[in-house]
Amino acid sequence: MKKNVLVIYYSQTGQLEDIVRNIASPFEAKKEEYNVTYYNIQLKEDFPFPWPSDVFFNTFPESYLQIPKEILPPSEEVLNKKYDLILFGYQVWYLTPSIPVISFLKSGYAEQILKDTPVVTISGTRNMWMLSQEKLKVYLRDLKAKLVGNIALVDRHDNYTSVLTILRWLTTGQKEKSGVLPAAGISDSEIAGSVKYGEIIEKHFKNNNLNHLQPDLVKNGAIEIRPFLVRVEKVGNKIFTVWSNLIIKKKEKRPLLIKFFKVYLMAAIWIISPIVLVLHLLTTPIFWFKRQKQKRYLQGINLK
Repeated sequence: MKKNVLVIYYSQTGQLEDIVRNIASPFEAKKEEYNVTYYNIQLKEDFPFPWPSDVFFNTFPESYLQIPKEILPPSEEVLNKKYDLILFGYQVWYLTPSIPVISFLKSGYAEQILKDTPVVTISGTRNMWMLSQEKLKVYLRDLKAKLVGNIALVDRHDNYTSVLTILRWLTTGQKEKSGVLPAAGISDSEIAGSVKYGEIIEKHFKNNNLNHLQPDLVKNGAIEIRPFLVRVEKVGNKIFTVWSNLIIKKKEKRPLLIKFFKVYLMAAIWIISPIVLVLHLLTTPIFWFKRQKQKRYLQGINLK
């Protein structure tokens, strides 16, 4: 009997869709063994792309506080089929799974689809996904899904170059290299190479050996942990908690507060972040073992 594989994703630019389709391709290639279904999460009122700058920053408080929007119902085909494996592709917005993904997870459809089903999460991000994955783990646990693997593809350029290229891409739609700036996002070669992760997943799935999937994915480069960025994320989450709650509560001052937040965020990236990096480097000998333990945890799939 054929096994049913579901690929869930939301992709504004098409980059994440390319990734999940490449990872799913080894299953697609064995049509005699697998039925592969794709579910593209769709909001009733979607976000624009390219983003107008004011809309991009105005999305921050609802994104960080995980306030959902209404989604269009999944098709009857998706809802009425029991799946043997789910590949779950998601983006990160403001250190949190994106609003469309949160909206799906908080809908009445998510538990029906995910419950008691092995799930491999797949993210395509600029570079900070670690604590967002921790938030997603909680949702999957509460929905009684079985997280069996995680793949995190990132932009390999340095933190500051990737800020410039991602802002250019999101606000103008230009991904290609221009001037001194490289192309934005995850490299084409890495996206194409993500097929290997699909082959690893298919091998473990076919052999009924999903308990050993994540170490194999990690061994083959599916997860890169940069301790400095983990530290930045922790600081960022504390700051975002203050800003998001302030903006939500002070509704009458929201436009002004969003402008202040935009200025603060840019200052944090270009001024505060380098200070955090210096402190991180200076304390590396002291916290070496703690950071190695943290790295091993974040490469895994368990939830503390």
